[in-house]
Amino acid sequence: MTEEPGPKDAASGGHLLPFRDRRAAGRLLAGRITGTVALDQWPERTVVLGLPRGGVAVAKQVSVVLGLPMDVIVTCKIGYPPHPELGVGAIAEGLTQPVYDPMLLDRLSLSPQGMAAVAAAAEAELARRVRVYRGGNPLPPVDGWCVIVVDDGLATGVTARAALRSLRAAHAAHLVLAVPVAPRAAASGLRDEADAVIVLAMPGRFSSVGQCYASFGQLTDADVLALLA
Repeated sequence: MTEEPGPKDAASGGHLLPFRDRRAAGRLLAGRITGTVALDQWPERTVVLGLPRGGVAVAKQVSVVLGLPMDVIVTCKIGYPPHPELGVGAIAEGLTQPVYDPMLLDRLSLSPQGMAAVAAAAEAELARRVRVYRGGNPLPPVDGWCVIVVDDGLATGVTARAALRSLRAAHAAHLVLAVPVAPRAAASGLRDEADAVIVLAMPGRFSSVGQCYASFGQLTDADVLALLA
């Protein structure tokens, strides 16, 4: 497995953050994937899957640059109720159970049982997204394929973990997680879920994914559909 560094913050001596936008980050990410993953081992059996919503914009650029097909793997974060943007868990299509960050749950004095209502709401949102993004159709078969999972960044990494477990259960042959930015701990924690973890920037002081971009507007369902089209 590989955990690839790339453009970093000034303290690490690499390129300066922030990325200009998701489009620019995606093109940089495509270049790193080309130099890291032996795509010629998977002729016509490689697909790029973006995590909604922001990850789809990055995945679009990866697919264009690499000339690969793209789709979405539908996931939904399970947020900490006082601060919903903090993902303590996640669900992904194809999984029967939510995936939680046990250390984060413990730190916040939470339990999976206590998050049941929030998880149920996330499941309803997941089903809605599948209907909107793919007309209710299941994820295309990935059995025996190389799958490149792309997001616009990791915070806790739990949403990416849910997506990777779903794809592993669907018998993907080679799983690559590729993101522009992540804290080192989150990236390292996913090495047991993917065959390669590619991260362009791992700043020493990480506060949020959005702060690593100069332009980080929130995407809508319509934006996602346009990118998938």
